Amino acid sequence: MVDSLAHRILVTGASGFVGSALLQLLARDHGECEVFAFGHGNGQMNPIDLTDRSAVEAAIRKTRPTALVHLAAVAAPADARNAPRHAWDVNVTGTMNLAESVMRHAPEARFVYVSSSEAYGASFQSAAGRPVTENEPLRPTTVYGATKAAADLMIGQMAYDGLRAVRCRPFNHTGPGQSDAYVVPAFARQVAEIMAGKNEPVIHVGNLEVERDFLDVRDVVRAYARLATVDFDAEPDRVYNIASGQPRKIRDILDMLIARSGLDIEVRTDPERLRLNDTPFACGDASKARDRLNWRPVVPFEQTIADVLDYWRRMHGAR
Repeated sequence: MVDSLAHRILVTGASGFVGSALLQLLARDHGECEVFAFGHGNGQMNPIDLTDRSAVEAAIRKTRPTALVHLAAVAAPADARNAPRHAWDVNVTGTMNLAESVMRHAPEARFVYVSSSEAYGASFQSAAGRPVTENEPLRPTTVYGATKAAADLMIGQMAYDGLRAVRCRPFNHTGPGQSDAYVVPAFARQVAEIMAGKNEPVIHVGNLEVERDFLDVRDVVRAYARLATVDFDAEPDRVYNIASGQPRKIRDILDMLIARSGLDIEVRTDPERLRLNDTPFACGDASKARDRLNWRPVVPFEQTIADVLDYWRRMHGAR
């Protein structure tokens, strides 16, 4: 490992929830770095369609990054389930376009690929309640998990062909500003609406008994920034779980949000919110990231919950 050098960092998915958090961190703590923010959608400074191979080639040739953090994806599992072909195109073919372009035009660049804990899938069940390590097989059970597992394996193989790749497998993460397509902000939005007097004191939920490993997004992007700004010896097997190692029942998270509201709120199960193939337990062992990257989560989960609820209270004018 050597000290940080002058870096040109390209971030894909920069307009998203995690991308925005990463840009804020880089601006605050790594002001010496030149950052290229590539997003998707109207109004983006550098819009890019990852499925457009020519556009991807042009972007890499123009920026010639020393590091790239690849966050862009069809990231909401429901979106992937509802449009699987699009998810495969973006998450796998788009990732291939980007990696091939980096190998051709910026071969010395660090390629930080952000995979997902959902790639483990059925391996969580065979782990029998223990945190999984990076050595567990990828056995995805969802469309989203399958696309991330496929791209994860592809990037791992390309590392043997010379791609200077690092793969991260982040577990569930949340924070202020995350879409209510995800469970914690979905609960927080409903609580905030009740606090603002916009809805009756009832929250509609899916399966509350599953257990997940939750992180604060601000901790997660610290890992990505470190991988992009500190030069580690390149090895094809560089893959890291980004996890807290502490499983939490979804019911307990909802109870925390309700308690913070100070209100008496009824909880009702909505059959339409129940998911097929819902893994009962998912938790990660991040000792490899702790030992090799000197990374560990530092934001207390209670602070995360408070910040998410405060965000939705502001959105709905709740006191």
